[in-house]
Amino acid sequence: MTDDHRQRQIRDLLHQLAPDEGYTVSPIDSVRWLRSNRPLDRTPVLYEPGIVFVCQGRKRGFVGDRTIVYDARHYLVVAVPVPFTMETDASEAAPLLAVYLRLDPTLAADVALAIDRSRGSRDDDPSASETLGLEASPMDDRIEATLLRFLEAMADPVETAVLGPALLRELYFRVLDGPQGATLRSVLGERGHLGRIALALRRIHADFAEPLDVSRLAREAGLGLAAFHAHFKAVTQTTPMQYLKSTRLHRARLLMLRQGMTAASAADRVGYASASQFSREFRRLFGQAPQAEVARLKASFALPARDDGPFVSSH
Repeated sequence: MTDDHRQRQIRDLLHQLAPDEGYTVSPIDSVRWLRSNRPLDRTPVLYEPGIVFVCQGRKRGFVGDRTIVYDARHYLVVAVPVPFTMETDASEAAPLLAVYLRLDPTLAADVALAIDRSRGSRDDDPSASETLGLEASPMDDRIEATLLRFLEAMADPVETAVLGPALLRELYFRVLDGPQGATLRSVLGERGHLGRIALALRRIHADFAEPLDVSRLAREAGLGLAAFHAHFKAVTQTTPMQYLKSTRLHRARLLMLRQGMTAASAADRVGYASASQFSREFRRLFGQAPQAEVARLKASFALPARDDGPFVSSH
């Protein structure tokens, strides 16, 4: 089977699985489909850990001075939540079609452990020590073939029930054994500097409404303060305080959107003592006032499918 033929089959299946614009939740809890019939201008986003396959259209992520492209030829792996800016290419004639795998930590850890047992692991794996928390990798034939078989199974209720979990496990194996495998396995195994920063990020997402004690985060990560700052910046391209601010603002936007909170109430919920400071920082991040940003999101499909996970997310 040629690459073009396989990609056409994948697109056809996603047209079937995602007939409507927006997010479609699949029968497997951690899997969802996305269809977008319009381009999206640059917007700040915060992805939770997971894997993104864009099978038609294109997404571009901007983090620091880097541009990360993920499309039919490249899949995105988010090892840890990293704030970045994203834009998409899509149209009515050629909608963006994507598969989102929200990282299932139990499944991923089980597959990672099996790989490490078979091939060995190193706590100081240089390929994962100073890695940015999200990266795009080329789509190889084995991953693409597995993705196609997974989508074929997900298009049939019986095959979804019988074959879906096993094919999802195979897809995890392909990714965890691929170019970003060492990065993901370091996070899952809490190994090396990346694993230590991942612990700190999990703490920030759990306690974002509380005052941030950077020294405590460094101690919990087993790093000196200077080393903690350096490794944190390498993984997230930002400082701990800026990361906390971004997490709070993304969460506040979601509270206003999902629960109808006022800006003042959302600001208080996420830990801001000053509503005016919240409004200034919200406008600085999202480019407009809270009310205008919520109205923009309500007028579009670009809403997160759920928000009950351990990480704050706009995805």
